[in-house]
Amino acid sequence: MNIQQNDKKYWTHYIFLICIASLFIHCTQANHKAKKVFTYNETSGITTLDPAFAKNQSIMWAVHQLYNTLVEIDSNLQIIPSIAKSWQISNDRKVYTFHLRTDVFFHDNIAFKNSKGRRLIAADIVYSLQRIVDKQTASSGAWIFNNRIDTIAPFVALNDSTFQLKLLKPFHPILGILSMQYCSIVPKEVVEKFGKDFRNNPCGTGPFKFFMWQEGQALVLHKNEHYWQKDVQGNQLPKLDAVKITFFDNKATEFLQFRQGKLSFINDIDASFKDEVLTKAGTLRQEWKNKLQLNKHAYLNTEYLGILMDTTNTLVKNSPLKIKAIRQAINYAINKNQLMMYLRNSIGFAAESGFVPYGLPNYHTSNLKGYQYNPTKAKQLLQQAGYHQQSVAIKLLTIPIYADIASFIAKQCEDVGLKIQVEVVQKSLLLEQTAKSTAAFFRGSWIADYPDAENYLAVFYSKNPAPPNYTRFKNLQYDKLYEQALQETNDSTRLALYKAMDKIIIEEAPIVPIWYDMAIHLVNNQVKGLKPNALNLLELRNVDIQ
Repeated sequence: MNIQQNDKKYWTHYIFLICIASLFIHCTQANHKAKKVFTYNETSGITTLDPAFAKNQSIMWAVHQLYNTLVEIDSNLQIIPSIAKSWQISNDRKVYTFHLRTDVFFHDNIAFKNSKGRRLIAADIVYSLQRIVDKQTASSGAWIFNNRIDTIAPFVALNDSTFQLKLLKPFHPILGILSMQYCSIVPKEVVEKFGKDFRNNPCGTGPFKFFMWQEGQALVLHKNEHYWQKDVQGNQLPKLDAVKITFFDNKATEFLQFRQGKLSFINDIDASFKDEVLTKAGTLRQEWKNKLQLNKHAYLNTEYLGILMDTTNTLVKNSPLKIKAIRQAINYAINKNQLMMYLRNSIGFAAESGFVPYGLPNYHTSNLKGYQYNPTKAKQLLQQAGYHQQSVAIKLLTIPIYADIASFIAKQCEDVGLKIQVEVVQKSLLLEQTAKSTAAFFRGSWIADYPDAENYLAVFYSKNPAPPNYTRFKNLQYDKLYEQALQETNDSTRLALYKAMDKIIIEEAPIVPIWYDMAIHLVNNQVKGLKPNALNLLELRNVDIQ
């Protein structure tokens, strides 16, 4: 038995080495010119390459290289054409008609006639979107169309180059939703041929095509020689010959690989070596200047502490946090600027506005005054609420990588007379407890699925379950404003409604916003054209290696 297992491991490893050798030969022999391979690491691994299950960043990044969507989002978070070259919206804003490109082809695959990729048509879009909502698929993205699309014929192919989407009622962010990786276009023949194994036999129309995947070892994508898109100078995209993804699960190993020039870039900096690379002001230390590029950009993620608000829940009935003044006191007690400098090396922005972060187009937070550090005000509010220091400590649940931040917050609350007890739990347990409303006070984060403030404000709409409404916040005025905003066709009016909702969240304090995040990349000097964006989506089409 042991010998057979060893033999199996040997042959698996041998085949993997042969594949890597093949890649190496392929990437060096043509014209005796070194091929351009962009390499990055995913410490959390990749579980699937099926876009219907693109629920986290590691999957989304890989899927983005393999597939296209009807529309996409540019670096300024504006909706731009992709497979759809143009579209019209009906006067009642419930029917979207998309006119498709006719030069988009799927990657070659044995499921096609003569194994050659065929042209993408409108029926492929109908199939792909219908697949998301099909209960048989059990897509983690099914929620994106919940109570939003027509119940009879939401997806219609008018002809091969015209697709129509029908909504139940106007929903302004729908184009942003169609840009999500869940909405990637897939070919029916390939999905049906491979069934569940489509997860590791992907086929799309994207700039890169699948080559090999040895799970836990490496994933390799090759350039799509027949990709339809060109750059602004008219040059064929992508510029890279291949993308290689490694799966070292240790951030220290990842950093070592980067230092040795074996990785093209690192996304984010692990706490264990951020002080080695960055100053407290968030700039490169002198010894790293000229050795690498530091890219920083506002990232649509709000880090916060959530407070359970359901007054029918026993946890809330027995918690001091049911009192608004105490929730407000916690907001005033935390020196967020100090936290950002000393614990985050200034990676991010102190959250002193509402829940909606920096970086959203047209959503300016300058007139949204949140909570600034004011320990005197915090003490006054605690006294006003009748809170006594001998009261039972309030338990704050967090995950291991945020333990130091939770301890900092607890100490600051203690300084104003509020007792906080930090309890560190695994991420899976915290997600379970917040979904089941068994966590009264917890660390949370909300990363935008699409670039619209509605995506953040939906978190507090009382008719939404958990997720996204983990706090179980319920406010009739808030709900009314939210529903009004969904129907509003005037952009300025809708933004005013969004800000009115954000002000209610500031006042009622169901959360304690801590910081608005920042995407930070360490980039190899040979890499050119890697531009960050507020969704922190890895965009490699225009990347070159020199």
